[in-house]
Amino acid sequence: MPRLLALLLAPLALLAQDGLVNGHPADIQTLKIGDKAPDFDLPGIDGRNHKLSEYTGGKALVVLFTSNHCPTSHSIERRLQRFWDEYRPKGVKLVAINPNHPEGLSRDELGYGEFGDSFEEMRPYAAKNGWTFDYLYDGERQATARAYGCLATPHVFVFDADLRLRYKGRFDDSGQLDDATVKSHDVRNAVDAILAGQPVALAETRPMGCSTKWREKKARTAAVHAAWAKAPVAVEAIDAAGVAKLRANGSGNVRIFNVWATWCAPCVQEFPDLVDLSRQFDMRNVELITLSLDKPADLPKAQAFLQKQAAGPSSRQNSRTRNDGRSTNHYLFTGTPDELAAALDKEMAGPIPHTLVLAPNGDVLFRHTGVIDREKVASAILDRINRFYGPAPKR
Repeated sequence: MPRLLALLLAPLALLAQDGLVNGHPADIQTLKIGDKAPDFDLPGIDGRNHKLSEYTGGKALVVLFTSNHCPTSHSIERRLQRFWDEYRPKGVKLVAINPNHPEGLSRDELGYGEFGDSFEEMRPYAAKNGWTFDYLYDGERQATARAYGCLATPHVFVFDADLRLRYKGRFDDSGQLDDATVKSHDVRNAVDAILAGQPVALAETRPMGCSTKWREKKARTAAVHAAWAKAPVAVEAIDAAGVAKLRANGSGNVRIFNVWATWCAPCVQEFPDLVDLSRQFDMRNVELITLSLDKPADLPKAQAFLQKQAAGPSSRQNSRTRNDGRSTNHYLFTGTPDELAAALDKEMAGPIPHTLVLAPNGDVLFRHTGVIDREKVASAILDRINRFYGPAPKR
């Protein structure tokens, strides 16, 4: 078996070794309509621990499992806050819980937002959304997610005043940010029925979203990252005409161009962030293209550096590169600095590193000379390609 193929298939060999059954722990529970709400004691982003007893005494209780990284969760962010603003005065309680552990996610699962699923990232994520309800963390032990039977994020459980389950499933039927795409307001309908003393007409729906990131997936995730680290790197010489062709960007992908050299200390400093960005957006149409200014005789040195930085292509990146009629995304430029500026970016001042991020139509999304702020680069890309499924409505 070819070495690269063996590396890429390695994570699949772990599927039967992580203790998960159909992607979930063997001891996960399934709440049935009429079951009592399981208790919990979880830390919140407000610095306090919260128990189920804090959310009793209302006319209904909504327990929402959601996450920082999932595009389906992103789609309901605004609708969720509006729901809370409208139903809190009616005596409805709401608590959101992040069930995910960061070790259960590979880097390429984080391509729809700036935040991962760690406890530390929950506070800025909630602040960005303007959330005013409690947001708790279950990722460390994931006992609450098991007790409720959280299959995905978002996954919602609605209880009546006696804490009996009356609805479970999706928040609504959209999965997109645009409110006009919602045809069935499932949680609102369930709560309205409870408040009216009526049966919930649609008591169960299938949760739509990202699978729960159980900590048991750690070995599988580590294997994915290890395969990336060992993927072989190829570096090819390129002239100004070749750079201009890449700059024209007829690929349909967002392209992150980085001009660097092994002798450039800031270039070496920032390179891990560039590789991290390429991994973060690997599931999406984003590619990192590097242009080394090392001497032609130092091509092996540049290649060795890139290999050490784990900059080899994933299987998805290999496919994107081949579809563009190329064999690599790493090049050593053979022309002069003026020729490079003319071909790539006429606003290049001269010093390196220099980073240019282009949309598929050639629009400049980000430009910077010097060490990048990776969060600014990620935000610039996400502003273009969206943090959720579907087109972005006008705000």
